Amino acid sequence: MRILVIEDHADILANVSEYFVLKGCEVTGALDGVTGLHLAMTGNYDAIILDVMLPGMDGNQVCHKLRSVSRRHTPILMLTARDELEDRLTGFRVGADDYIVKPFALSELFARVETVSRRSAGMRKNVLEVHDLSFDLDSLEVRRAGRLLKLNPTTLVLLELLMRKSPAIVKRRELELALWGEETPDSDSLRTGIYMLRRTIDKSFEVPLLHTVHSMGYRLQAPSDVSPATAQP
Repeated sequence: MRILVIEDHADILANVSEYFVLKGCEVTGALDGVTGLHLAMTGNYDAIILDVMLPGMDGNQVCHKLRSVSRRHTPILMLTARDELEDRLTGFRVGADDYIVKPFALSELFARVETVSRRSAGMRKNVLEVHDLSFDLDSLEVRRAGRLLKLNPTTLVLLELLMRKSPAIVKRRELELALWGEETPDSDSLRTGIYMLRRTIDKSFEVPLLHTVHSMGYRLQAPSDVSPATAQP
């Protein structure tokens, strides 16, 4: 299993990581919510272990953001030092699959992660499709007309959001928030990402799918559905 652990206590993160590695897992760690969200959005994991109390962005915010922007539905198990019913209900409301209270036995944590991961693996495969473009959200494979395309983490995030919203226009600000949260580098960063995405999914194909809508944003759709007055390749 590929596991992402988002936990601000370095000793807990180290203990969990070591135990899961001994169980044959590949583990990636993050010490804050913003870094964890970025890893979760751009990586491919079988499960996410997410602490509630995190600096920068708490676990409930991270979980809510993942569920609202990404539909990959990687299983999320929340960690908390609080055992109040309302805290658990909040976690479930924002999209957590399971909840465990600190302190916990590593063996129980591993068993719970195995359970939610196995349950998720049995679900229907998640594949987004627009025209002849497909995006497998489980394997992160992108294909157009059957040809495998290579995208970097930034363009994968952009593509998923654009495909989710297709054929609607996605505003620049929404794309920036999905990539960087409130810490947008500069106005050219999104433009560069869009350029790279367009070059990958459109350059070698006759039919352009990624369109710029002047003063509004971008949208992904087949030309037959594009309004010629507003859309530009």
